[in-house]
Amino acid sequence: MLAELAKVPVELAATPANLSPALPAGNANAITWQNWSGIQSCQPLGINSPANESAIADLFKQSSGTIRCVGAGHSFVPLVPTDGTIVSLDKMSGIIDRHDHLVRVQAGTRLAQLARELDGIGLAMHNQPDIDAQSFAGAISTATHGTGKELPALHAKVQALRLLTPNGEILTCDANTNADLLQAARVSLGSLGVITEVTLEAVPAYRLQRKVWLKPVDEMLAMAHDLANQHRHFEFYYLPFTGYAAAITHNIVNDEKIVRPESGDEAMLHDLRQLRDWMGRFPDLRRWLAKKLIDPQQVELAQDKSWKLLSTSRPTKFNESECHVPQEHGIDCVREVIQKLEQRHDVFFPLEFRFVKADDAWLSPFYHRETCSIAVHAAAGEAYQYLVQDIAPIFRKYQGRPHWGKLHAHQAADFTALYPRWKDFLAIREHCDPHGRMLNPHLRQVFGVSA
Repeated sequence: MLAELAKVPVELAATPANLSPALPAGNANAITWQNWSGIQSCQPLGINSPANESAIADLFKQSSGTIRCVGAGHSFVPLVPTDGTIVSLDKMSGIIDRHDHLVRVQAGTRLAQLARELDGIGLAMHNQPDIDAQSFAGAISTATHGTGKELPALHAKVQALRLLTPNGEILTCDANTNADLLQAARVSLGSLGVITEVTLEAVPAYRLQRKVWLKPVDEMLAMAHDLANQHRHFEFYYLPFTGYAAAITHNIVNDEKIVRPESGDEAMLHDLRQLRDWMGRFPDLRRWLAKKLIDPQQVELAQDKSWKLLSTSRPTKFNESECHVPQEHGIDCVREVIQKLEQRHDVFFPLEFRFVKADDAWLSPFYHRETCSIAVHAAAGEAYQYLVQDIAPIFRKYQGRPHWGKLHAHQAADFTALYPRWKDFLAIREHCDPHGRMLNPHLRQVFGVSA
């Protein structure tokens, strides 16, 4: 038992949410939308999949209610739920054209598809998140990111985009035209209109070597900043009630050798859960046994194209809260988070710690701030409210900005203090959507807009 604990930790990725209509009890004609983890749902008037901008404009004309866009449904906060219309851009997918390293991409393109299409023309995204199931528009709208001290989030590489507003106007945004709108729309929570395409700055395709190894958590915390400086990508996962953290680094290599050992992630997660189930009431014994069974000398290496290593799909579902704190506070913050998590004996999911470079999108959690991101998780179907109730006060203490798609308890007043351009964003949102057609109850709360 627990032999897999010495293998690579969970890469916390997922598959798209179920967009297939489900029939709720008592209403055979209704459809139900549900997010990936199952904690958010709604019964919209319909789920539409327009194939072009004209179809989206027609949808705005034909409907007077709220319209919310959906990608993978991987947000854990209720960004999508509406009693109006849900719009999926899955039919608006693929690369349109390229000019050198600038690539025009339809907004509904899933990250996994984009990575493959870019690879086919000798290019790649500068970085990728753990999860590649999202649509590109959904990913940038929630400030989705990977890890790397010198690598910003996905939206930072968006050089231009097209936005269709609720009044049917199509706005082109770049550094010279509607420049402020571009800075607002890069991370907008889908509140300005429907993004239909983006122009992405890609990089030449590259190959990576991954290294995974285990260290006692105190040693990992002491060397985290050095490791982030030494490697293109660095992150670690803390394995609760084991005393160990797993470091993961990725660095560019030039040879084309492929090394892909079989992943033990799911087995590891199963073992962590089993250890919790058997010994949850005896935390000291749980730690003792985990340390006996972990082999800290084991190292795992993998090598392949960047997009094949940076993102991985996993079947295990979870709920998540993530906050982004200034890098100078990252280690102190994560120490407190670990201590708080281990006051609950039901915790077993790994904690994730990453580095993200600053950017200048107005609602980016990384706006003018070099950042450490800390993510905590609970298995789907288990208690998850503590991720916010217990951990949020720690994040607040360190001026954390919550991930827009992850569970949090921040209100409009909090964001006013956290984001220097908050009021500027609200003004643009009001201009683009004066009647609030892109706002559901959650977004009205976020932006402080009355119903």
